[in-house]
Amino acid sequence: MTVRAIALVLGVSLLCDSAVLAAEPDIAVQKLPAVTESIPVATDVRLGGDDKQTRFVIDLTQKVDVAAFTLADPYRVVIDLPQVTFKLPAKEGEHGRGLVKAFRYGLIMQGGSRIVLDTKGPVRVDKAFALSAAAGQPARLVLDLVATDRDSFLRNITMQDRGARASAAKTAIVAPPEVAGDARPLIVVDPGHGGIDSGTKSGSGQDEKDVVLAFGVMLRDRLEKTGKYRVAMTRSDDTFIPLDERVRFARAHKASLFISIHADSIPRSEGQAEGASVYTLSAHASDAEAARLAEVENKSDVIAGVDLSSEPNDVANILIDLAQRETKAFSLQFARDLVGEFKATTRLHMHPLKSAGFIVLKAPDVPSVLVELGYMSTKDDLVHLMSADWRARTADSLVHAVDAFFAPRMAGAGGGVR
Repeated sequence: MTVRAIALVLGVSLLCDSAVLAAEPDIAVQKLPAVTESIPVATDVRLGGDDKQTRFVIDLTQKVDVAAFTLADPYRVVIDLPQVTFKLPAKEGEHGRGLVKAFRYGLIMQGGSRIVLDTKGPVRVDKAFALSAAAGQPARLVLDLVATDRDSFLRNITMQDRGARASAAKTAIVAPPEVAGDARPLIVVDPGHGGIDSGTKSGSGQDEKDVVLAFGVMLRDRLEKTGKYRVAMTRSDDTFIPLDERVRFARAHKASLFISIHADSIPRSEGQAEGASVYTLSAHASDAEAARLAEVENKSDVIAGVDLSSEPNDVANILIDLAQRETKAFSLQFARDLVGEFKATTRLHMHPLKSAGFIVLKAPDVPSVLVELGYMSTKDDLVHLMSADWRARTADSLVHAVDAFFAPRMAGAGGGVR
C-alpha cells in the first residue's frame, strides 16, 4: 500500500489555507525586498518605567493601526501592525527595561509586521495606541504595561480571540500551477526562519534567514533548470511562515520531497564545529547536538509570538507510525544520497547524518530532510556560506542527489513517482 493510500485510510487531512505571496525578487545574501515610500518607517524606540509600570514607544514616519495581545509560557506581549520598515539602532531590543526583558521585530507576513516583547513576568496591556505627528513630534506607537498576577494574566488570555490571533500570524504559500498531464514531482524548498524570526546570527552580523534564502533561491533555479521537477518555496522573501504552515503546504500539494535549509551556530563555550549535516525525523535524537538543534528550531513560532495552543493534532502529534514507515525509509535514502554527493564538494560535519524531532519534518506522507549548510559561528564555514561559488557547487550537489533519488521512480512512472 502506498503512503498516500495509507494516509487516506487513516483520514489524514490534506487541507491547506491559500493566499498569494509577493512576487519573488532576485536574492543575494542580506538583500531584502525593496521598500516603497508608502510603507511607514520605524526610526527610534524607547523604554521607560520600572517593574510595576513600563511604557514602550516607537517613533514612526506615519501613524499606523495597532493591536496588542498577550501570550503565556513564556510571557510575551505581541503587537501587530501594518507592514513597517524597521530602521532602529543596531542591537536595539537585545536588552530591556522595567517589565520588558528584550524585544524583537520584523515582517510577519506580506503587509503585516510584528513586535514581540519578552516580559519578566505576567503583565496587562493597559493602553495600546498610535499618535499622529504633531507639534514637531513624529508619529508614535505607545504601549503601556502594568504588572499583574498569573491568574489574572491567564484569565485575560482566555478572553482574547484566539482564532484571530492564530490566523493573524499565518501566511499561506502558493505552489506552481499544475498543468494537465504534467506528472513531474513537486519539490518544496523551505528556507528556514524569515521576517521577525532571523534565526542565528554570525559574529559579523549576517542573519541565518538571509543566508538560507539566498541558497534556497539558487537551489530552486537549478532544480527548475533541469526541467524534471516542479518547484515551490515556502518563502521567497523576508516573510515569517509558521512551522505547521510549511508542513501543511507540502502535504496539501502532495509534494514528493521537502528540503528545509538552515545554518547552525553554537556558543563558544560549547566548542567549535564545522561542516554540513543532513537531518531526518526521529522521535529520539541521534546525539545531544541534534537534540539541542531541534529544540532551538522548534521554538521559531514562539519567537514570532505565534499562539500554538490551537494547533491541530495531526501537526502536534504527527508520528502516525503506519503511514510514516515508508516515508521515513525514503527520507533516509535521500539523506544518504545527499551526504554522498556533498562529500565531493562540501565540507561535512564529523557526523553528517543525524536525526531529531524537527517539526518541519513531521509530514507523514512527504519524504523530508533538513540540511544544515554549516556553522555561522565558525569562521571558515561562514566564508563558504557567503560565497556565491560555494553555494553554486553545493546547490549542484543537492540537485544531483535529487536526480539520483527520483531516477528509479521516474523510470517506472506507471505507478507514480511517490
